[in-house]
Amino acid sequence: MSVVKINVLTVPAEQRETLEKRFATRAHAVENSDGFEWFELLRPVEGTDTYLVYTRWRDEESFRAWLEGPMKAAHQGGGEGGPAGERPKPAATGSTLWSFEVVQQTAPGGE
Repeated sequence: MSVVKINVLTVPAEQRETLEKRFATRAHAVENSDGFEWFELLRPVEGTDTYLVYTRWRDEESFRAWLEGPMKAAHQGGGEGGPAGERPKPAATGSTLWSFEVVQQTAPGGE
């Protein structure tokens, strides 16, 4: 059964561009991970400063393996934002992880 992880990020308006650029530079950091099925970065349209980072995984074990491997490596330094060797300041001021199991799904054309 697939699992969905939604990282709920509070991002001040002045940090939106920074957040989106950081995700763009790491666009391929997840797609080749075993068990990875889908990713979406959802930008708020109105009335909130909350971004949603949607990922879907074959199972909880696949997500945990990515979390402890490639994701951890992608978040340890590097990137723009500061002098060499200095980790850039986070663009989000808060983060919450929501977890779900997929119990029903449908695709266009009833696939």
